[in-house]
Amino acid sequence: MELRVTNQDREHVVEHVKAAYAEGRFDKFEFDERLERAMTARTHGDLMPIMTELYGPQRRWQQPLVPPRPVTLPPDSARGIPADSNERLGGAAAHLLALPGLVILGPLIMLLTGGKTSPYIRRHALEALNFHLTVVGATILLPFTIVGVVLIPVIWVAAFVLTIVGGVSALAENDFRYPLTVRLVK
Repeated sequence: MELRVTNQDREHVVEHVKAAYAEGRFDKFEFDERLERAMTARTHGDLMPIMTELYGPQRRWQQPLVPPRPVTLPPDSARGIPADSNERLGGAAAHLLALPGLVILGPLIMLLTGGKTSPYIRRHALEALNFHLTVVGATILLPFTIVGVVLIPVIWVAAFVLTIVGGVSALAENDFRYPLTVRLVK
């Protein structure tokens, strides 16, 4: 067989050689010799004699290896893996930084810093950023109507309350979606 071997193929044979040595099937010199042959093998034809010496001819190991399919894992929260306390704190900060006046800047800072390493913080920072962009946009556009002038204080009180609810939800490790939010940032 002139099919080239991969590092994974070599490592597979090396594991078999190590197991046979651990079982006492050959001495240190034989172990070193087989290990050297396995590590320098270039084709499957170089590896097959080693496996034949270990297990005999016509074994299942002679069948070609099928490469494993890549595994795509769902997000941590979907797999039931809890966010650690730092992630929960970062998610809460993404919501609550709007209260001292960092309406858009607070969630944006959390998105650009903690969102790079934590999907949990990123999810909460995106939600908070989109909500506060929606509130600021509504505050700018609504004064052009008479009803809008009356609605602005109601919107800001609702935004204050929802910001606190979002922060508490992040601390409690719950996903939170703001209502009536235009999600501009993905």
